[in-house]
This record gives sequence, structure tokens and C-alpha cells, in this order.
Amino acid sequence: MTPPILDTHQHLILDRWPYSWTDDIPALKGKTFGPDAYAAASAGTGITHTVFMETSPDDPHWREEITTVYAMAEDPASPITGVITNCRPEHEGFESFLEETAHPRRVGLRRILHTAPDDLSRSERFRENVRLAGRRGLTFDMCFFERQLPIALELARACPDVRLILDHCGVPDIRSGKMDPWRGYIRDLAALPNVHCKVSGVLAYCDPAHAGIEAVRPYVEHVIECFGWERVVWGSDWPVVTITSTLRDWVEVSRAIVAGEDPANQRKLFFDNAVRIYGVKL
Repeated sequence: MTPPILDTHQHLILDRWPYSWTDDIPALKGKTFGPDAYAAASAGTGITHTVFMETSPDDPHWREEITTVYAMAEDPASPITGVITNCRPEHEGFESFLEETAHPRRVGLRRILHTAPDDLSRSERFRENVRLAGRRGLTFDMCFFERQLPIALELARACPDVRLILDHCGVPDIRSGKMDPWRGYIRDLAALPNVHCKVSGVLAYCDPAHAGIEAVRPYVEHVIECFGWERVVWGSDWPVVTITSTLRDWVEVSRAIVAGEDPANQRKLFFDNAVRIYGVKL
């Protein structure tokens, strides 16, 4: 019996705000990906619950996204059981921000770092605010490019008591087929017990002509080998996954990669770890 899925990386691109980061992505630019589209894309895949991941509408609209998604999560018919909000740990007044945007459904925070200056997460203010979020029981998702993973390691070492989740397997260079230096960076991050890894996004990094199990298997298997079955979670990265594939394809690829594993371990990856690590209330 296949385990149910708690999708820890559900985006929504709504028609009320601009999302400049999609301008160079034809599969996403100018398109809307709302709750109904997600329901259609995920139908029959085994996805039963989701954690909404902030989708970075342009400033200042990311603050509006927070309240909008909270309202969605309050709907009993919504699959959204947790919300990861956008944030700005580099700014003054971060504690007030946490208080003003508190909500029972919020489980964590994310500040996009892969397109930000490399030094952004190196300031003491940034790190102390991440630690502050951790003291309040919130997780912090880390989104870095492969070349920036040493910076992710610095942040993780500076915030040892915060549950950190590395998004998208650390964004390996799958198009090239190269495993190094990504492979070593993942080992270093996995050595820190406060770091977890999200198996997500990898199909979008493939050559579109070769976006399938053969391309991504070695990267997914390396992440699971390094982090173990207790510190990995699964995410769809919908609708970004549609750049090269579909949500259904990614579910099928993911299940196939771990099909030979103990069913209890499969359930940890697809559901149980997400509940524990993010503190989701079902």
C-alpha cells in the first residue's frame, strides 16, 4: 500500500500580484496557478495535505500573501495544514513582524537566498533573527544554489537550535550530470543534526528532454543516504515542476526511486517526517 503524501512545498501563483521572478520562465510567466489548479494537478496522486510555501510576490505584496493564505488555510475544505511565510530577517523590527503575522497555521519561515547577495545571511542580525524564530518553534527553509551551499553550512552552524530545511536537494547541477562538489556539500550539511533536506524541485533542473528517473535518481539517493530516513521530507514544488514535467510525474518518479524500501521509511519521507519536523497539526 502506497503511503499518503503531505506536500511540503505547495506554491500558489495568484492573479492579484506580480511575480517578477517568473518573467524568464515561459511555463509560468503571466499564468495563474491557484487552489483549483493544484487540486486538479494533484488529483489521484495520493496527496492529502499540504504545507504552503511562500511564493515571493513582488514587494510589498509578500505581506499581503501571508494574510491571504492564512484565510485559505482556515477553510476546512483546504488541504493546507501548514503555512511557511516570507520574511526579512535582515530588517529591524523582526520580532514585531513575528508577532503581527502569528497564526496557528504558520509552521515556518523562508527568505529566498539563492537570488540574494551572498552575504545577506552572514550578518549577525539575520542570524539572530533566525534564532529568534527558532525559539518560537518555527522552522526556517534554506534556498541556496549549489555554489552557495558553503554559505548554507555557515548559517546552519550559526543557528544550531533551529530546525533548518534545505530546499530542493540543495539545487544540484543535474543538467550537467555532475555530482561534485554538490555531493560533498550535502555530506557536510547532513553532519549537522539541525539540518533536514527536502526532496523537491529536481525535475525542474533537468534537461527537458531527459527529465525523468534516470536523471534525478542518483541525487535523491545521495540525499537520503546522507540525511537518513528521519531527516528528509517530500515536496512537489508545484507549479515550478511544470517547467519540465508535471506534479503527477514527480510523484511517480519519487515513489519509483524508493519503491524497494521499507514501507515505514517511505511513509516517513512522504508524510510522517513533515508532521514532526514542521509541527503540522492535522
